[in-house]
Amino acid sequence: MSKSHFAAAGALVIALGVAGAAQAASPLSPLAGTWSGGGTLTTSDGMQERLRCRATYDVEGNGAAVSLNLRCASASYNFDLAGNAAYRGGTITGSWSEATRNASGTISGQASGDRIEAAARGDSFSANLSLTTRGDRQTVSIRPQAANVTAVSLSLSRSGR
Repeated sequence: MSKSHFAAAGALVIALGVAGAAQAASPLSPLAGTWSGGGTLTTSDGMQERLRCRATYDVEGNGAAVSLNLRCASASYNFDLAGNAAYRGGTITGSWSEATRNASGTISGQASGDRIEAAARGDSFSANLSLTTRGDRQTVSIRPQAANVTAVSLSLSRSGR
């Protein structure tokens, strides 16, 4: 998976992360503020690399939509992503972009309880995502399809509202 594909995976994580607290009236409202943490990226040749990430969510007053920014870095990957997501009746939809690599696409999925199951699609990228939010913690698993990066696992904590 190229760096632009990995950036897209990161965008998916954050854009869908906004819907992680599905037990609330709107799953977007509880996520306003800054989140940070890290995780692991695994490649098809078995290499693992540590990631550090920071996300900022600006949620509309009623929790129906969010704008987000995500920055992640490792020894080999750096990206700065932007996105927008909306939540309505259990469904999450949105878009993402990574300007330095000219990558963009759409997000769609479902929220049930504290879990999100979704897919990201772009011209040269696709991945499935599972995200769980409990309180001030998010865990994320990304499974890119037909790519050099086979898995991304993240754990984020809220650092401010």
